[in-house]
Amino acid sequence: MDATQRTQESSTLSVKKFEDHGVVVDYVDLKKLPQFGALSEQVSAIVQSSSWWERYGIDCCIHVLSFAGWVASFFLLASSSPYIFVLGVATLGLCHSSLTVKASHMAAHSAMCSSHAWNRFWSFLFTDIIGTFSADVGYNIHIKCHHPHTNIIGLGDSSTFRAPFVPSMLYMFVTPLLMPILTPLVALREILSDSPVKIVRHLILAYLGLALQLYLLTSVSGLTLSWALIVVLANRNVLAIPYIHVNIFQHIGLPMYSPQHRPKKIYQMTTGVLNLPRNPILDYCFGHGIISCHTEHHLFPRLSDNMCLKVQPVVKKFCVEHDLPYHEDTYTSRVAHFVSNYKMLMVDAPPITKFVGLQ
Repeated sequence: MDATQRTQESSTLSVKKFEDHGVVVDYVDLKKLPQFGALSEQVSAIVQSSSWWERYGIDCCIHVLSFAGWVASFFLLASSSPYIFVLGVATLGLCHSSLTVKASHMAAHSAMCSSHAWNRFWSFLFTDIIGTFSADVGYNIHIKCHHPHTNIIGLGDSSTFRAPFVPSMLYMFVTPLLMPILTPLVALREILSDSPVKIVRHLILAYLGLALQLYLLTSVSGLTLSWALIVVLANRNVLAIPYIHVNIFQHIGLPMYSPQHRPKKIYQMTTGVLNLPRNPILDYCFGHGIISCHTEHHLFPRLSDNMCLKVQPVVKKFCVEHDLPYHEDTYTSRVAHFVSNYKMLMVDAPPITKFVGLQ
């Protein structure tokens, strides 16, 4: 009995067959595959019954606290005490990540508020001015490519985070510290192929923002320009290692599809996305949608982080009831998995899953 027959006669949704050349063929019974609309109705009902505070307010408070902490850090850095100075660097780094990752990510998805114009404003503030990256480049890479083409080879497969020429331990724990230098360079490289208006806008916003931060470090904190540059590098490296880890843990190593064999959205997102456990620091600095509710975020990208957390039980229950995968793993387990399987995951081309939908 072949895999197709087994799927048709089995009570399970999917039967996988491993071919000699390493391709996994996933035979999925489309009659048993639930419609995305069924889950969407349940989630929409929760969103509509939620207050503004739940939909936007809780996350807005976190953003305000992060900005306040970001400003307060410049005063901590003025201290002559080495302990308070280190605390200032750490606080600046954590708040910088919260603004440039969590807040910027939500703004890019129009999840900070109901106004598109205000989301664009916040996106430029947190991404270009504070983060020295381009909101336009981020939108092209993340919103237009990664999300609709999650784990589709050559499109949204997270391959930009793969560095086959770098040894595993170096890649996992050293090269992320180059992020503060590489981030603006990547933005410049990508934005140069865009319209002149976007190029000029990014250069003005990003480098005026960087100049402002250096000014605050020299005038408010009383540092020399050399020390100010060192502090900028140091604070942006506070969470650089987990930032790279999270970006590879939650997609690479899960089923990846060719553009010719891509599954329906609900199957694509549930097979190709993984949730990490809740973590106070990473939840605050990266957001639930990136850490513990990444599956929910990929299914409903315009939900705020708090709403992703609120709908998570419904999404998980729906996946379990309909025999859909719901990937979860711990941070330490993923580190061990990537270190042990680095060649297969990050050096060699990722294995392809061929989706075959059966009527």
